[in-house]
Amino acid sequence: MKTIQKLESPKIPANLEKLNFHDMYYEEDYQLINGLVSDVELNNEVFERAIFSKIIFKNVSFLNCDFHKIDLTDVIFENCNLSNSTLTEGIIHRVAFKDCKLLGVDFSKGSLGNVVFENCDLKLSAFTDASVKQVNFMTSMLRSANFFDCLLKKATFYQSDLDDADFSETKLNGIDISTCMFEQLHVSIENLKGCQVSPHQAIGFARLLGLQIIE
Repeated sequence: MKTIQKLESPKIPANLEKLNFHDMYYEEDYQLINGLVSDVELNNEVFERAIFSKIIFKNVSFLNCDFHKIDLTDVIFENCNLSNSTLTEGIIHRVAFKDCKLLGVDFSKGSLGNVVFENCDLKLSAFTDASVKQVNFMTSMLRSANFFDCLLKKATFYQSDLDDADFSETKLNGIDISTCMFEQLHVSIENLKGCQVSPHQAIGFARLLGLQIIE
């Protein structure tokens, strides 16, 4: 069985007070620290440069929200919907997304470290020009996700659907995709060097080279 890399977990106090998210509107800066936010719908909002730290979001909807330059540190999202939201140029550190819908979320130019996506729908999401270090994508849907010109370092893709994902201009050296499913990937042969694949996947990539496989 493939060994999953151990990440730093979000550092969150055991007993959290339930917070009213709308209280954030009365602050000079958008920030929430130390608390639980649950069962809230906040769609089509703008929270540029928001700071969330030591927070658990549970059953929260942030559909089509603008979180440009967000700072997320020690945060857990459980069963949340952030579809079509923008987190460009964000700092995302020690964050867990569990059972979340992240369809079309834009993480472009962001810095992600010690982040886990577990059982998440990330179809059409974008990590263009992002730094993705020590990030686990676990049993998640990444169809047509965009990793163009992305820095992938110690990133784990485990039993996830990568069909039609775009890794153009992204080096996959040291990246293990052997447990993942896909019919096609957008990646150049030179950037596949050092990528860890299954025997079945290797045959598919060999065909890209124009080799004739004799069975």
